Amino acid sequence: MSLTDAPSGHAALMDGVYRNQRHIYDLTRKYYLLGRDRLIAELDVPAGGSVLEIGCGTGRNMLRAMNQFPNGRYYGLDISEEMLATARASLERHGPSSPVKLAAADATAFDAHALFGVEKFDRVYISYALSMIPDWRLALARAADCIAEGGSLHVVDFGQQERLPGWFRAVLQSWLAKFHVEPRAELFSTMNDEAVRIAGRAHCRPLYRGYTWYAVLTRAAHTP
Repeated sequence: MSLTDAPSGHAALMDGVYRNQRHIYDLTRKYYLLGRDRLIAELDVPAGGSVLEIGCGTGRNMLRAMNQFPNGRYYGLDISEEMLATARASLERHGPSSPVKLAAADATAFDAHALFGVEKFDRVYISYALSMIPDWRLALARAADCIAEGGSLHVVDFGQQERLPGWFRAVLQSWLAKFHVEPRAELFSTMNDEAVRIAGRAHCRPLYRGYTWYAVLTRAAHTP
């Protein structure tokens, strides 16, 4: 799906949010988007493996993954052309020789084959994007459908701060709402539902006293 086809003006909203923020995004977000580097380290991309980032933003995570696993083939999509402009520039300046393709698309209704010529991916990951996608369950289902046999989907996002003081949770969620961010209280249960749907398995765990939630959904490898 192209940017102009995105439903409910979400693309325009995201462009508005990030038109100026994209220039300082990586500098400021490193202090509170916790767990991203753990997710990337655990991707364990096989040689020649295909990797899709949904909501690739500025390209920060993809660049780090490419440096850690240079033998992969990398793909990224984002609904915001503003963020993609930053990602393209960053990858051109700093990216290694790993193949990479970026596209503007809606996470809830994209055609991976039309965008990239690839149907399934060995690794799919979503970092702090589901909390900004209105129909996040549909985005998660679409991501799960893109997992190749024996592959995995990795998700990191804001948790429910369940082991942190109540005042902290109230302040954080009020602040996040100003940026159209809503932590998904049903993320873990939805990941488990997706595991049942695709006959896979899910591993979900809170990090940093629940500040961050991290989950991995693995599709079983084909057995003859």
